[in-house]
Amino acid sequence: MKHFHRTSVMPDVVLREADAFFAELGMNATSTASRARSWEGVVGTPEEPVSLTLTVKMEGGHYTFVEAHSSAMGESRLDRNVKKFFVRLHRLADPRHATAAAY
Repeated sequence: MKHFHRTSVMPDVVLREADAFFAELGMNATSTASRARSWEGVVGTPEEPVSLTLTVKMEGGHYTFVEAHSSAMGESRLDRNVKKFFVRLHRLADPRHATAAAY
């Protein structure tokens, strides 16, 4: 699956947060570059190995474009955690913002 997010958080901060967040999930870093990271591991059940690649790039000088590609099929536990990571970035950009469920 492919996910993306635009944020005002700087790319270095995004990658630092990603390193911490995905390590907490038990994913192992397989590749690190100046603007990209890759992880592999088992997240959720069934216990199938999944991989994730995250890239960041500056967009228009004001925003950071964050793109995540997961090897999981459909809406997996990994994909849900990618969305949680994007919420974490949103809160970094605007700490006053409170997320609420929309019913």
